[in-house]
Amino acid sequence: MQHELTGGDLLDGAGMLAERGWVRAEVKRYRRGAIRAPWYRIKEWDYYCILAGDYGLALTVADNSYMGLLAASWLDFSAPVALNDSVMLAFPRGRMGLPESADTGDIVQRHSKVSLAFRHEPGGRRLSIDYPGFAGGRGLEGELWLAQPPMDRMVIATPFAGAPRAFYYNQKINCLPAEGEIVFDGRRFAFEPRSAFGVLDWGRGVWTYDNTWYWGSASGLVGGRPFGFNIGYGFGDTSAASENMLFVDGRAHKLADVAFHIPQGTYDGAPWRFTSSDGRFEMEFEPIIDRSANFDLKLLRSIQHQVFGRFTGQVVLDDGSRLEVNRLLGFAEEVRNRW
Repeated sequence: MQHELTGGDLLDGAGMLAERGWVRAEVKRYRRGAIRAPWYRIKEWDYYCILAGDYGLALTVADNSYMGLLAASWLDFSAPVALNDSVMLAFPRGRMGLPESADTGDIVQRHSKVSLAFRHEPGGRRLSIDYPGFAGGRGLEGELWLAQPPMDRMVIATPFAGAPRAFYYNQKINCLPAEGEIVFDGRRFAFEPRSAFGVLDWGRGVWTYDNTWYWGSASGLVGGRPFGFNIGYGFGDTSAASENMLFVDGRAHKLADVAFHIPQGTYDGAPWRFTSSDGRFEMEFEPIIDRSANFDLKLLRSIQHQVFGRFTGQVVLDDGSRLEVNRLLGFAEEVRNRW
């Protein structure tokens, strides 16, 4: 049984989740000031990933209280290679001003090395980046418009067992048609809305120290129809709801549990498999690029494998109809954090 959220404040007067579960829209009000947990446990981020067939772009602005992050990745699937660069900020503690809603409020971050902006405009979102020193001076700049027609999204409020004031409030907005141009290393790359689609991962919460999560996402056209999915698990108490969802023509179709079957010893070698407890999501995944990161400062540690590749399989919609998916570009990841 998966509980669907109602409206109201996300947190009660004691700083605990007022309600746990999932929903198709932002109905809960998040306020950082309502949190009643130590400041260093608060994590907030906006992450965009836009894939356009042979290449893609990922942008991150994160305020993890004791560390801020401005990051960019350029993905070349023909090479294949992922190039990553970032700037870390010490002890932002909320001063980065990340919005308390995924639907309003702009993010504008200017640093001596990089400028990043995520702005709301009528009908969508405008992303811009200017990173002259990216990838050893090769440079990354440009602007993308992500259209956002009326559509469902994945929203989930997840508690953590044994930590009553810990929670994760997450929104995933798939199937955002992208248009614009990115210049990398002096070359211009066009993003066109029939072949380029973005996803927003909007996360706000109070996290426990040691976590492992699995997340997968893809957006594109299947049979000429806008199609996407969000799958994941691994952290928190998901007994009230999973985050697994299909999107077809802007409408959400809720799934039960999805399991990731990752070949041992490799992330970008043998194909992965995905199975669901309700039989509605059965996929194989052909890895292309492992966008990996690994740092270990003993007290703080992060081992990340975000693997980009192509999904092939079938899904079952709420009405029982089946869709065949053939080599849809997306990603799946395993992340282990002590933070």
